[in-house]
Amino acid sequence: MDSIKERIRDDMKASMKSGDKARLGVIRMMMAAIKQVEVDERVELADDRVIVVLDKMLKQRRESIKQYRDANRVDLAEIEEAEILVIQDFLPQALSEAEIDQMVAKAIADTGATSIKDMGAVMAILKPQMQGRADMALVSARIKAGFPG
Repeated sequence: MDSIKERIRDDMKASMKSGDKARLGVIRMMMAAIKQVEVDERVELADDRVIVVLDKMLKQRRESIKQYRDANRVDLAEIEEAEILVIQDFLPQALSEAEIDQMVAKAIADTGATSIKDMGAVMAILKPQMQGRADMALVSARIKAGFPG
């Protein structure tokens, strides 16, 4: 099984050959973000850390889309949405709403969380399991909804 970085590199070569400049640009951004972390930390990133980097890129684009839509810049929002689609190609299969709800309920039960004050413990369990597979802002909202009052 190829690592995520190898898959990104292979896709970069394929995008160059096919002349898909938009996809190639996003892939180069992904490689640059991964390389930046590797240089900063002087390590070779494994798949789990690559997923964290790509997930961060997704989060940044989701925030940008919201800001662009609020500013009525649909053209820029669409570019960000296209970038999200490319990044998601390299992340694990996204979790369904039902899977997220089930995992949140299990984490709340496992931690014995009874109020919003216990949210940190619940997130500590869920984040490693859901990284790159779910929008953690939405997961956070689901956790809050799971507490009474």
